[in-house]
Amino acid sequence: QVQLVESGGGMVQVGGSLTLSCAASGLTISTRAMGWFRQAPGKEREFVAVISRRGSSTYADSVRGRFTISRDVAKNTVSLRMNSLEPEDTADYYCATSPITIGIPTARNSYDSWGQGTQVAVSS
Repeated sequence: QVQLVESGGGMVQVGGSLTLSCAASGLTISTRAMGWFRQAPGKEREFVAVISRRGSSTYADSVRGRFTISRDVAKNTVSLRMNSLEPEDTADYYCATSPITIGIPTARNSYDSWGQGTQVAVSS
């Protein structure tokens, strides 16, 4: 049974940093694409970043240059380092996994398992 557990969310001031972690069980992250999505109040869940099973990463335009996705295969965890946080980054952040092996999945419906989410609040 696949389980994804996010941690590391919290409240931070504008310009601050946070690192989110996703602990995976029931799968081996090196065989799957691992992504981060976020959902702000009243908005749809949107793509943030993904790391492919080969280790390539892709980012949403809104976070490129500020966020970094990485993985620790030995620990079976995926992290999202978020720098220069802005109020617009306030959202629930979700870890997800995709079985897609060709290309780098960014669409929500490409992912088949999701974590429960962790809240990030950026105050000005």
